[in-house]
Amino acid sequence: MVVAFALATFVSTLCGGWVAVHASDRLHLVLGFAAGVLLGVVAFDLLPEAFALTDTTLGGVPAPMVTFAAGFLGLHILERAVAVHRGHEDEYGGHHHHPTVGLLAAGSLIAHSMMDGLGLGLAFQAGSGIGVAVAIAVVSHDFADGFNTYTITSLYGNDRRRATLLLFLDAVAPLAGAALTLVITIPEHALGWYLGFFAGFLLYLATGDILPEAHARHPSRLTVACTVAGVAFIWLVVGLAG
Repeated sequence: MVVAFALATFVSTLCGGWVAVHASDRLHLVLGFAAGVLLGVVAFDLLPEAFALTDTTLGGVPAPMVTFAAGFLGLHILERAVAVHRGHEDEYGGHHHHPTVGLLAAGSLIAHSMMDGLGLGLAFQAGSGIGVAVAIAVVSHDFADGFNTYTITSLYGNDRRRATLLLFLDAVAPLAGAALTLVITIPEHALGWYLGFFAGFLLYLATGDILPEAHARHPSRLTVACTVAGVAFIWLVVGLAG
């Protein structure tokens, strides 16, 4: 099952790149729904499961919440380190002829995609139900990553062939990350900590990247409705799985 979902991330990433070339006018609706999916996974699946797996505290705070904050801040710091927040193209004005910046941003996205694959494989170690929920979120996110990889690489003056190559590397990255889980196993007592961390990671993607991008392109009530629909969809998935 992990292999099937890993392959789905590959296809999803390439589809995101295709949309970047051919159908970007409706991307805000896809991104709005994807953000809702991520929020639903965090609220209805990852955090409840993390608390069910461990009752350990760190400094008087439940350990999953400490790692939750670490996951959120870790991704934020990583993005700030490359000085590119990939959601808002208007922030890139005046920099369209700096291909190295585009390559650095694309490299960051590829690293994130590899972490997505790693998270996908490790989620299935926690159970098939939570694995499927995380897989849905990862596939949705990788669609946006594929779009962003192609868009940002091109935006900074890289030619179409280079942008396409980086898109392909971004599509392969989740497969590599999932493959790593064949040799990496999280001890059962540490799964709650990991799920908290991954919840923070996903929450940042939803609120720090995907939602701002969706509303920066075409702010509308329909985009908000798609986000609500994404949350409701995961509520339904988790409810049926339970």
